[in-house]
Amino acid sequence: MQGLAQVVHHTRSADGVRLAYARSGRGPMLVLAGAWFGHLERDAQHPVWAPLVRALSERHQLVRYDARGCGLSDWTVAGDGIEGALRDLEAVADAAGARRFPLLGISQGAATAVAFAAKHPERVSRLVLHGAFARGARVRDPRPTGADEAETMARLAELGWGRADPAFRQVFATQLLPGATPQQHAQFNEHARLATSPAGAAGMLRDWDRIDVGALLPRVRCPTLVLHSRHDRRVPLEQGRLVASAIPDAEMMSIDSANHLPINGEPGWTAWLSRVEGFLAENSDQPADAGRDLRGLTQRQRDLVELIAQGRDNTQIAARLGLSQKTVRNHITAIFAKLQVENRPQAIVRARDSGYGALRA
Repeated sequence: MQGLAQVVHHTRSADGVRLAYARSGRGPMLVLAGAWFGHLERDAQHPVWAPLVRALSERHQLVRYDARGCGLSDWTVAGDGIEGALRDLEAVADAAGARRFPLLGISQGAATAVAFAAKHPERVSRLVLHGAFARGARVRDPRPTGADEAETMARLAELGWGRADPAFRQVFATQLLPGATPQQHAQFNEHARLATSPAGAAGMLRDWDRIDVGALLPRVRCPTLVLHSRHDRRVPLEQGRLVASAIPDAEMMSIDSANHLPINGEPGWTAWLSRVEGFLAENSDQPADAGRDLRGLTQRQRDLVELIAQGRDNTQIAARLGLSQKTVRNHITAIFAKLQVENRPQAIVRARDSGYGALRA
């Protein structure tokens, strides 16, 4: 991403779908569930994702990924609804070495995050949801008119998503970001066009409209913060309140915005970021200085840990730092002892959990 160092990796979901995920920043790990038509390499041009990723990467090692059908992940796959989305989040968390971590879910990604937290309560330390809904549009409004409206939106995507003329995509831009400028709408439209195919966009919309994780909400056991834009046109505020009321002891905060997710520059953005960072800072599972330092290591040893976490071998490390291979081996032996790990894979997991391994420009 332009202006932000990130490393893109690939893994596979349980059903073989190839997924692209990225790490950026340093600090305690934060995982972002796959959300609205992401594209890891083009998020820098998105009016919402660009400032969000940069802000979260300032204090966290942010792990995010392109959902199946989007961005750098496999496009020619069936969405498979919430089950497929859950498998993808599980695969990325495992590949990133995330054992216990705070989880952020936005829009339909909130349903995925709820499903993960309910299935893996031992792995989620804190849960942040924004623009959340437990039941998709076709589930919460089963009337023929509701189904017709949902199908009309899917057909709009099917017919016009890939066109150079943004008129069809502008329907979604206006609904999701009514407070955006014309330039921001243009950025959103172009990002959406490049992030997925017309068939993929339509398929995902139909999948999201059929989501139903209502029965899973009471099974969420971690501290949970639910945020929702007060005048959201895509997902009404009442849906966020229903989610918060069904999760034990969840905190609910409405944000003064009409945008599905607040845009940097509006008052709601500042309030959103401040509350999310405050909530995550309450996470007692990770020290406040995690990722800034691995206690007990010298600066030279931390330099080696950075390169080990990037996957470099001893020869590459020696060349990069101007050391002999014997000196590198001696340093690594000392690092393993201080970190109380037995081998390189364990050291890599420990280092990446602490925010190491993201290449910087």
